[in-house]
Amino acid sequence: MSMSTMNATEFMAAIKNRRTIYALGKESTISDSRIQEIVEEAVKHTPSAFNSQSSRLVVLFGEQHDKLWNITTDVLKAIVPPDQFQSTQDKMNGFRAGHGTVLFFEEMQVIENLQQQFAAYQDRFPVWAQQTSAMHQLVVWTAFEAEGLGASLQHYNPLIDDKVKAEWSLPDSWQLIAQMPFGKPTAGPGDKQFQPVSERVKVFK
Repeated sequence: MSMSTMNATEFMAAIKNRRTIYALGKESTISDSRIQEIVEEAVKHTPSAFNSQSSRLVVLFGEQHDKLWNITTDVLKAIVPPDQFQSTQDKMNGFRAGHGTVLFFEEMQVIENLQQQFAAYQDRFPVWAQQTSAMHQLVVWTAFEAEGLGASLQHYNPLIDDKVKAEWSLPDSWQLIAQMPFGKPTAGPGDKQFQPVSERVKVFK
């Protein structure tokens, strides 16, 4: 459905349905080519500060996806006490059980160039880059949900940054922001508690 025919109710329904799903299977509800198309469209159309277009996304399928969570497991095993590692291992197994992972990066060379061009805002560009990445994460996550995929958002950076860049020959100037394992849900989301909206939204007329 194009944005020209989607009303706010339909858009908000997609936002409401997007939930954190930890129970994932290796199957996918859509083709890998469709997943790639969604990610490419998100990168093309999601807004960015100063139209920086600084976000960089990497999609890992199959063995490449498994490799990411094997790398993460090895990194964590070196720092988590053995008697506490089982819960970490369970998490890693859950992420690895999915169909794929999207890695979200920001190209810091773009950010640094903007800092030089607009010195008055130089301290704000790293913050805006995080916001830009967050918008990309929401767009991809919501689009996945609309196609029947479950996903969660993880942050094992910066622990895994160097190994990830080395494994997939990514530029050193790419800063890893988040990891999104996804796949066909094998269970629904947990209960969600909402703080009173009246405490979170103020309206003045």
